[in-house]
Amino acid sequence: MTDLAPLWQRRFRAPIVGFPTWSRHAPDRLVYASSESGIYQLHSWDVRTGERHQITNEPVGLVSGNISADGEWVLWHRDTTGDESGTWMVAPFSGGEGEPLAEGLPRAWDDGLAPGRTRTAVVMSDKDGFGLFVIEADGRTRRIAHSTESIILGGGNAMTRGGHELAGLNADETLIAIEHGEHGDLIHPALRVLDSRTGEVVADLLDAGKELVNFAWSPIPGDDRIAIGHERRGERAPAIWSPRTGEVRDLVLPWERFTEVTDWWPDGSAVLLVELRDGRDHLHRYDLATDTVTELPTRPGSMTGARVRPNGAVWYRLQAGEHPGILFEVGRDEPILSGGDAPAGRPFIPWSFQNPHGQTVTGWRIVPENVGPWPTLVHVHGGPTSIDLDRWSPEIQAYVDAGFQVVLVNYRGSIGFGAAWRDTLIGNIGWPEIEDVLAGVDDLLANGLADEARLAIAGWSWGGYITLLMHGMHPDRFRAGVAGVPVGDYALGFADLSPLLQAYDRALLGGTPAEVPQLMAERSPISYVDNVKAPILFLAGEADSRCPIGQVLAYTDRLAARNHPHELYLFPTGHAPFQIDERVHQTGVVLDFLARHVPGIRVPG
Repeated sequence: MTDLAPLWQRRFRAPIVGFPTWSRHAPDRLVYASSESGIYQLHSWDVRTGERHQITNEPVGLVSGNISADGEWVLWHRDTTGDESGTWMVAPFSGGEGEPLAEGLPRAWDDGLAPGRTRTAVVMSDKDGFGLFVIEADGRTRRIAHSTESIILGGGNAMTRGGHELAGLNADETLIAIEHGEHGDLIHPALRVLDSRTGEVVADLLDAGKELVNFAWSPIPGDDRIAIGHERRGERAPAIWSPRTGEVRDLVLPWERFTEVTDWWPDGSAVLLVELRDGRDHLHRYDLATDTVTELPTRPGSMTGARVRPNGAVWYRLQAGEHPGILFEVGRDEPILSGGDAPAGRPFIPWSFQNPHGQTVTGWRIVPENVGPWPTLVHVHGGPTSIDLDRWSPEIQAYVDAGFQVVLVNYRGSIGFGAAWRDTLIGNIGWPEIEDVLAGVDDLLANGLADEARLAIAGWSWGGYITLLMHGMHPDRFRAGVAGVPVGDYALGFADLSPLLQAYDRALLGGTPAEVPQLMAERSPISYVDNVKAPILFLAGEADSRCPIGQVLAYTDRLAARNHPHELYLFPTGHAPFQIDERVHQTGVVLDFLARHVPGIRVPG
């Protein structure tokens, strides 16, 4: 990278480091993902010596991995195509060739792994269903549970990284926690605890029509309490569950906002809470004996991880619109770990407005230095059960450099605004999101913040779905659209989804697409493709198992049949590239397209 490169490219190429993971039994040996080699790979870091090694060299790249309980090995799920299915691998902490983790595990999709000293728990899924496997210390692999409905190892649905390593196996490694949809509702998973030796069910916890998630087992051997999240008050809130007795103890909080437990203090006396407040994260210590909540001093932004170290110090990874993720310790000003210097981004400005139902919708605006009204790009988040936070995004900053005001809308279906807000989309996809996006655009226009003649819309994954549906149902609102890895023909893509995505769609739609034909006719973008007026750029991964390529091509073929202006960029991997050159190239393709179709937009030099 050179200082002569455009700012937007330099932001992409500044190395990113992820939040590290470590074993409670070897806490000074850490594993983290980093883009410093030009592609996201796993790296090891010995805190005592400062020694670091790049461990993986996967052509597709990867953004997560694990470390063995003794700190001697790095574990990762190898995906050779980008479709996210693959095999579990292991390599020495100090570097070396990788080899398969264990015999008896299928080549399949990864639904969670928790390394232990006596046994390791793994959940994997393939076209035959979901399997819970145990790998014993001597290498024997046993499948102890199987279901055609979803199984995820504990920790899989936590927003802030505690992860499977904290929520999968208890401290004695005799119990395994899973989140499952055996009642047919992946969106509102139930909890189950099994004996890791026999597969016998020890306890079940179900809140019908409400979500339950696992956060972290107590770190004390013999103490089988597990921190969980529930929605009994309408938003994700923490509790302590004792599976053997069935007791569920709510934590008493002075707020009703989205809150998770991300770790325990080593003596089991307190838990670390992450509270989502107005699009930014806040840390608290919760003392269990006194129900005392103490907010910890942190910098403003959103967090991708937070944990308690053996000495009681708290580490957290913070990002914001102005800067990429940095690893901090609470109470210390100097970073513990960061990537390279990146040109600063423009700040995320909070924004809210009313939708047609009188509900308050929130989001963010990122604006250029000049004065509006601006050409405006609505950037629609994926998921749909996701949320736009104050975060580092070189892509968004590149569009601002090009002259756009970029706006982000946390439409109905987003998480962090209560279960009812998220569940609006069950059996009702597409239309609520469009209503909220258009209400946001109208708010900008009414307040003189956007130029009506220079509106564009873009989104990836579910955001690509909304982009295409918007152009078909409201063809005169936007001059151009960018649909990244989108859903174009909902029904056509279902058979090629990963098992977990199929289970999610069944819960979201109320059945398979074939079982809800009226919903598919109303809410699939291909039903409206002949109405499209604006030019659209498509970006699609040839190995994508989330938004499969066949249904994207079915949509673009319909545009081609009537000679409608559109462009198609194909890349050889899956849902998102982990190679920095490819990310830069794709953003350049998008910038060039928008500069040709939106007056006043330029490719920033």
